Amino acid sequence: MLTIGTRPSLADGIALGLIATGAVSVGIGAIVAVAQAAGALFSPSPTVPMPVHDVDLAALDGVAGIDAATVETALVTFTSPPTGARWLLLLETALPALATIALCAVVWWLGVSLIRSRPFRASLGWMFGAAACLLIAGTLFGQLVGGIGRAEIVRDLAATAPDVEDVLWTLLLQFDLAPVGWAFALALVAGVFAIGRRLQRDTEGLV
Repeated sequence: MLTIGTRPSLADGIALGLIATGAVSVGIGAIVAVAQAAGALFSPSPTVPMPVHDVDLAALDGVAGIDAATVETALVTFTSPPTGARWLLLLETALPALATIALCAVVWWLGVSLIRSRPFRASLGWMFGAAACLLIAGTLFGQLVGGIGRAEIVRDLAATAPDVEDVLWTLLLQFDLAPVGWAFALALVAGVFAIGRRLQRDTEGLV
C-alpha cells in the first residue's frame, strides 16, 4: 500500500468527505431513478416519449415571428405495449444508471483514499478503467436498446393501424457521443494513477 507523508488538512478532509458523500448520494439517486422507471414502464398504461415526424405544432400557427413549428417528440400513453419493449426501455435507463453508479463508487473510493493519504491504491487504476468501459457501453447500448424498444412498440401498433408509421418513426437511433469523451478522460485518469503508483514506488526505493 503506497501512502503519502502527510495527512490532508481539516478543510481538505471536510471537502473530500463532502465530495465522497455527494458521490454516494448521486449513486443512490440513480438507483431510485431506475426503480421509478420500472414502476412507470410496467404500470397498466405507461407513458413513453416517442419520436415523431412530419407533425406540425398547430398551436403556434399565426404567432408573429414564427415561420413554422414542428414536433420531434410526443408523450404517448399506451394501453398494453409489448413486454419485451418495456424491458428494452427499462434498460435504456438502467444501463446508463449502472455506469453512473460505477463512477460514483470510484469517486467515493478516491475520496476515502485521499482522506487516508493513500491516493495511489492499486485498485483505483482498474476501477477508473472499468468505469470508463461501463460509461461507453452503458450509454451507447442504452440508447440503442431504447430505439429498438420504441421500434417494437411501433411495429406492434402498425399490425392493426398501419397509418401510425406516418407519424411515429419505425426505427430512429440517435446517439449522444459526449459520454464517450468522458470515458476517454476516465481512461486517462486510470493511466495517471497507474503511472503515479509506479513513480512513487520507484521514488521510495531510492530513499
